[in-house]
Amino acid sequence: MKTTPKGLRLHIGIFGRRNAGKSSLLNAMTRQEVSIVSPVAGTTTDPVEKPMEMLPLGPVLWIDTAGIDDSGALGTLRVEKTRRIFDRTDVGILVVDAGCWSDFEEGMLRELRQRDVPVIVAFNKSDVAGPPAALREKLRLENVPFVETAASLGRGALEMRESLIGVVPEDFLSPPPLLSDLVPAGEMAVLVVPIDLEAPKGRLILPQVQAIRDLLDGDAYCAVVKEDKLPAALERLNRPPALVVTDSQAFREVAADTPPDVKMTSFSILMARQKGDLCQFVEGALAIDRLRVGDRVLVAEACTHHPVTDDIGRVKIPRWLKRRAGGELAFDTVQGHDFPDDLSGYRLVVHCGACMWNRREMLARMTRCRREGVPICNYGVTIAYTFGILERALAPFPDALKAFRAASMSGMAEAAP
Repeated sequence: MKTTPKGLRLHIGIFGRRNAGKSSLLNAMTRQEVSIVSPVAGTTTDPVEKPMEMLPLGPVLWIDTAGIDDSGALGTLRVEKTRRIFDRTDVGILVVDAGCWSDFEEGMLRELRQRDVPVIVAFNKSDVAGPPAALREKLRLENVPFVETAASLGRGALEMRESLIGVVPEDFLSPPPLLSDLVPAGEMAVLVVPIDLEAPKGRLILPQVQAIRDLLDGDAYCAVVKEDKLPAALERLNRPPALVVTDSQAFREVAADTPPDVKMTSFSILMARQKGDLCQFVEGALAIDRLRVGDRVLVAEACTHHPVTDDIGRVKIPRWLKRRAGGELAFDTVQGHDFPDDLSGYRLVVHCGACMWNRREMLARMTRCRREGVPICNYGVTIAYTFGILERALAPFPDALKAFRAASMSGMAEAAP
């Protein structure tokens, strides 16, 4: 990996009215002409992303959005794209003309704070006018930090940087491990990495790379093998590994080849824990047994890729779910940041591992599913449950295993006459 992926970057969303100076602020913070700046309102039509290294925060992703007060048919589309950015924003910057604060700005601030997104107010164009004293006091009482900027002149960038450092969520500064907490220092994990048509030429996929790096950071060892070499690799070890991690597509074969006393899981389940809520995913897996012929299932892929023969999300998982349901099911597929506004027609959402996303966006989707009463599980959880090995795959995660057993007992009690 030559650059830090988006999913590991702090996402900083810049919001506000048209022509408030959002693009100028982005250019000032990055010291580059990233966004086009114009006195014409509505110049930014689509979100503009700019990755950069920002000490001491490390890798961040700036997202400049279109003015959310846009109007008309085209404006409605721009506003919708901007609103989707809320779901993946770790820190929000609300850019305001220094002398302008109304119900619109109040609503934007409320929207971000209801999502538990830290917010900084940038009173821009402060070379023309400053914010009223009453507004300053109001924000202080609400513990909302604010900075006075004149972005087109480059003023206020240093103060904005300092404010960002002060509001960054703790879980970003100290992110949870992927698997190093499951493999003690000095112990070994065996990573099973099938090389198939979907494997990128000349490199490994992101979760595999992250797993190797996380183990090295934890002073553990790792062996990387193809699925048909696992038995030979285990025979060569002078003691059992602490963990075997497999690509979900090889779950059944790896489960058969891994001794019962060795813990085993998949990369996708590791991602489910790091990017989302593993307990909600495993509870959602129970909905698989409630699927009936004709039910609709939504398959959501975080990244866009060209489907290949026997694609995991479009071919294999639908085939396994149809077999489990005993007949045809209706499948819809969405990619990237697209997601239906109304989930009520679906009996189940099956999501990929979201390795390219930040955790906030995945949790936002899970919250929507919970709010609308639609079960959600991810690829690895779905495959393990379908093959009847989910309890074993959850053995490294006691809380998730307990949640799964409790949900299973509850489901059995409800089904009893």
